[in-house]
Amino acid sequence: MEREKFSSRLGFILISAGCAIGLGNVWRFPYIVGAYGGAAFVLIYLAFLLILGLPIVVMEFAVGRASKRSAALSFNMLEPKGTKWHLTRYAAMAGNYMLMMFYTTVAGWMIYYFIKMLRGDFTGLDSDAVAGEFTNMLGNPALMTGFMIFVVVLCFGICAQGLVAGVERITKVMMVCLLFLMMALAVHSMVLKGGAPGLEFYLKPDFGKMVDAGLGNSIFAAMGQSFFTLSIGIGALAIFGSYIGKERRLTGEAISITILDTLVAFMAGLIIFPACFAYGVEPTSGPSLIFITLPNVFNHMAWGRLWGTLFFVFMSFAALSTVIAVFQNIISFATDLTGCSVKKAVAWNVIVVIILSLPCVFGFNIWSSFQPLGAGSNIQDLEDFILSDNLLPIGSLLYLLFCTSRYGWGFEKFLAEANEGSGIKFPRWARFYVSYILPLIVIFILAQGYIAKFF
Repeated sequence: MEREKFSSRLGFILISAGCAIGLGNVWRFPYIVGAYGGAAFVLIYLAFLLILGLPIVVMEFAVGRASKRSAALSFNMLEPKGTKWHLTRYAAMAGNYMLMMFYTTVAGWMIYYFIKMLRGDFTGLDSDAVAGEFTNMLGNPALMTGFMIFVVVLCFGICAQGLVAGVERITKVMMVCLLFLMMALAVHSMVLKGGAPGLEFYLKPDFGKMVDAGLGNSIFAAMGQSFFTLSIGIGALAIFGSYIGKERRLTGEAISITILDTLVAFMAGLIIFPACFAYGVEPTSGPSLIFITLPNVFNHMAWGRLWGTLFFVFMSFAALSTVIAVFQNIISFATDLTGCSVKKAVAWNVIVVIILSLPCVFGFNIWSSFQPLGAGSNIQDLEDFILSDNLLPIGSLLYLLFCTSRYGWGFEKFLAEANEGSGIKFPRWARFYVSYILPLIVIFILAQGYIAKFF
C-alpha cells in the first residue's frame, strides 16, 4: 500500500511542532523559569535543548523516514539480521498509549473551562469560589468522562479523514490560530498596568536567584525541561518522518520544530508573568496555575471574560494538536502491524483509549483513596511518572544506541539518511558526543528522576 505523504513542508513542521507543543510548555515552563532565576534559566535551557533534544529528534525522524513505518515496524525494517532491536517497539507503543491515558482527560478540562469562561461562570466569584469550581469538576466523574470521550471521538474522527485531508488540514489551522492567539494574549499582558515587574522578572537574567535556588538544581531542571518538552523517545515524532520525502535534510527540520516549540513556551511566560504581577497573584505551578490562578486574574481584568475565553481556546488547541498527533501514531501502529484499514484502526482504538483513560478520571474522585506515589498523589501522577521518568528517557536511549552503535543501524547509515537533501547537515564531528556522552546524560536524567521522586 502506498504510504500517504504530507502535502507541504509547512504541514510537516506544524504537525511535528503540534506534537511537541503541549500543556507542559504552557504551565510547566513559566513556573520553572520563575523558580530558577528567570531569563538566566532560559539561556541554560536553550543550550540544553540544542545539545540534548535536537540530536534525538533528528534520529527519530531519520528512523521514520528510512523505514517509512511507525515505531511498530521501523526497527524491524532497519535492524541487522538476528538482532532484537524490534523489541523497542513495545516501549514506544506503551509510551503513546500511556500519554493518552491522562492527556485526553486534561484536554477535556481545557474544553470545559473554555465553555465556562464563554458562559461567564467565573464572573463575580472570589478566589475561594474559583478554586471551588476546579474541585467540583474533579469530584464529578460523569462530567470528566463526558469531556474525555468528546476529545477521543473528535480527535480520532479527524485522524479517520486521512493524513492530508484530516490531520494536516485541521492541525495547520489550529497551529496558526494558536500562534496568533498567543501573540494577542502576550501583547495584551505586556501592556497591562503594573505588569512591568513581571516582565523584568521573566526577561532580566538573575544568576544570583539561580544560585539561591541551587545551581545544580537549576541546571538539572533546565536539562529535564529541554528533554521532556519535545516528547522524544516514544516514536511520536518518528511517525512524521515516515511521511516526508528526501528533499530536505533532517537537522534543519528538527531545528524549525524546536524553535516553534520554544517560542510557544516562551510566549506562555509573556502571557502569564505580567498578568500575575499586575494583580498580585503568585504564579504557582501545575493545574492550579491554569485553573485557579488565571481565572482569578481574568476576573480582575478589563474584558477579562473575553481574554479568558481566548486563553482557553489557545490551551484547547495546544492540547488537541498533541492528541491528534499521537492518535495518528497509534493508528499507524495498528495499520502497520495488522494491515487493517485506517477506519478499522480508528474504530477499535476509540474504545481502547476511552477504557484506558478511565483510571485517570476516577483517580480524582471514586478511586482517590488510591495514592500510588505516597500521600496526596493520584493515578495521573503514577501514569506521568511511568511515562516521563521511564518510557521517554529509556526510549530516547534506545534511539540513540540504535543510530550510533555498529550492532544497530549504525552511525554511517543514520548520517546518510539525516543528510539526504538540501539544508543544514548533521555534523560528522558530533559522532563521539552522540555515541558516548549523550547516552550518559540520558542515563543521568533517568536516575535523577528516581532520586527526585523517592529520595
